[in-house]
This record gives sequence, structure tokens and C-alpha cells, in this order.
Amino acid sequence: MESPARAWVALGANLGDACRALSVALAALAALPGTRVAAVSSLYRSAPVDAAGPDFLNAVAALDTAMPAGELLAALHRIEDAAGRERPYRNAPRLLDLDLLMHGDSVSNSPELSLPHPRMHLRAFVLAPLAELAPGLVVPGRGRIDALLARVADQRIERLPAAPDWPGPTKLAAPGDRPAPTT
Repeated sequence: MESPARAWVALGANLGDACRALSVALAALAALPGTRVAAVSSLYRSAPVDAAGPDFLNAVAALDTAMPAGELLAALHRIEDAAGRERPYRNAPRLLDLDLLMHGDSVSNSPELSLPHPRMHLRAFVLAPLAELAPGLVVPGRGRIDALLARVADQRIERLPAAPDWPGPTKLAAPGDRPAPTT
């Protein structure tokens, strides 16, 4: 395994009990080998982008992981599959969606893995929860999260109040620290 990297994962769902699906997925992320959840955003409600269907619940988690990017992406797909994710067509409504946004400073543009995520800079449902955790984070080739978020201000998104099944928000922990709840 590689040395630990900070990875950013977007979580989303718009079918079934979306809050529960995201909570179960977050627990599965925390259980991945060589991985710990360093922080998790609040939950957000957003309209589907380039799709129809009910609103999504979204969040972002920061992971410190020793898993290489390709291995982490495969693990995310297994978590989605275990949740019953189906892919009948592009942007279909879903029980669970996990996207690897960034993995350390890795840049990749292969058919198997694109890093940073190729559309993250265009999506308020990614940028708003990411900005909550790390507003100054720089997306290679795109710019700072806070500046990118300003460019998608026309997309409907709402930060939700705390939910009993959701641990967020937590402050971003430094490597080796445990995340602390925000107050």
C-alpha cells in the first residue's frame, strides 16, 4: 500500500431512505483497510443535475487512506453494489452514489480513473459540502473550492439541519487526529 493520502469522496442518494444509505456508506468507508474518516460535511439537499427524479441528499467525506486511488475507487463501487445500486442509464436516480473526487495530489485521465473528478467543479452538490470542510482546497487545473462554488451559485442546494442518523458536520482532522464534532 502507498503512504496515506487525503482522499475526498462525494456521497449521494435520491431513492429509498437516502439518509440511512449515506450513513451506512459512511460506516463502510470508515471500515476500509488502512482508512479513517477525517471529516464529514453536513447533509445537503439538491436538485438532480442533468437528470430527472427526486431531490438528492449529498455530503462529502475526507478520508485518510493508504489505499491507492484505483483500489479505493473499486472499494467505492463495491459499497454501491452492496447498497443495491443499479446503473440502467446515465444519471439515473440511485440508492447510493459514491464518487472519488480527489486522491492526494494524483492527476489521472484514464478510462478507469479520472482525477480530479472531471465534473466536480461544475456541481454545487459537490462543491458546497466540500467548501464546508476545506474552502481553500485547490482542485488541480480548476482552482480553489470557494471560487468554484461561486460559479455554480445558480444551482439549487440547501444545507440541512443536523439529522439523528448523520454524524456531520465534523471539523477536518489533521493526519493522526480523530475528527471532532463541530459546535
